[in-house]
Amino acid sequence: AVVRIDSARRVTSQVPDALRNPLFKRFFGDQLPAPQDRVERGTGSGFIVSADGRLVTNAHVVSGSDTVEVKLKDGRTFEGKVVGVDSVTDVAAVKINASNLPSVQLGKSSTLIPGQWAIAIGNPFGLDNTVTAGIISALDRSSSQVGVPDKRVSFIQTDAAINPGNSGGPLLNDRGEVIGINTAIRADAQGLGFAIPIETARRVIEQLFSKGRVEHPFLGIQMVDLTPTIRDEINKDLETEAKISQDRGVYIARVLDNSPAAQ
Repeated sequence: AVVRIDSARRVTSQVPDALRNPLFKRFFGDQLPAPQDRVERGTGSGFIVSADGRLVTNAHVVSGSDTVEVKLKDGRTFEGKVVGVDSVTDVAAVKINASNLPSVQLGKSSTLIPGQWAIAIGNPFGLDNTVTAGIISALDRSSSQVGVPDKRVSFIQTDAAINPGNSGGPLLNDRGEVIGINTAIRADAQGLGFAIPIETARRVIEQLFSKGRVEHPFLGIQMVDLTPTIRDEINKDLETEAKISQDRGVYIARVLDNSPAAQ
């Protein structure tokens, strides 16, 4: 049920701003280089969640592509349609026209305990059908801790080897149930891998396949967790009557215009 996903996206390289200087045009006329189109190719992993060809992968594996090439372990190749992409959680849904396909068994990530076995399957560096094993190293790693503050995910941390090409493949427990989606988001990671919990992925997948997009709760504030050090830093910039006395809590740094919080 684990597949290889090859994607291609067309990228247009623009003329550098420095070459747009009128001085260059004076010397070179209209012979400035024209924007060039190039095709970027990438390889990732995915897994089949239903016998009728519904697949799950990482958003960054298929982002910018309308169709992708999906290769099954038995060698069959299909054109996959990208049904929806959610960049906030880095989850994407893909559909291939096939039937009677092998599919994964979804497990639970909410009951995981550090120290349990973890098995990753994928195509790291294009090496198809690679299996690595380790343990659950930690749970509830925040996006900022992992180094991707633009995501809204509490990651599973594992020491099972996860490399480029593993992205989108399943993280399994010792019963072969999927507990997460592997994501190779830290290029400098040594012995550390991260996965999106399957509960998060399941919620996103259901919306992508039903509506093609995902609705996320949105408040519209920028906030900071207070500590004594941060309190002192904030107080330096505040008027005397607005000084913060608490050591703990949340400081609302900004309210975004036209947001629910503003209303």
